[in-house]
Amino acid sequence: MLELVPLSHREAFAFVEDWHRHNLPPRGIKFALGASKDRVLVGVVCVGRPLARRLQDGHTLEVTRTCTDGTRNVNSFLYAAAWRATRALGYSRLVTYTQAGETGSSLRGAGWRIIGERPARPGWDAPSRPRDGTSYLSTDRMLWEAAP
Repeated sequence: MLELVPLSHREAFAFVEDWHRHNLPPRGIKFALGASKDRVLVGVVCVGRPLARRLQDGHTLEVTRTCTDGTRNVNSFLYAAAWRATRALGYSRLVTYTQAGETGSSLRGAGWRIIGERPARPGWDAPSRPRDGTSYLSTDRMLWEAAP
């Protein structure tokens, strides 16, 4: 049986470093939650402010990373828990992205829905804000929203 556990940023980031298949831990987060099974941490969700400036309205948060050790149903469990925690903190919207090739079954299982598609972009570098794009994975993405 899965159990929801509070996590520090450091604990969540360490789990992501050990288990995530293609991303590093996010830069900053508002909160992190974990899922444990038999007192062993089997997954984490990191929630922070939205990366897209248009979504930074003070009412929206974004799941910036989920990561599991492969235990069944952990991602759906964490997505649902993140939405409950987001609402409890007074926010009214929670979004996340998946790569276009991912099924989104964990999100669907937690009651989320697709609300948009985002094309691949070359990176975050712009004349007004130069960025190193060596760690950026350019891919089409799907934008999801937790169902109210």
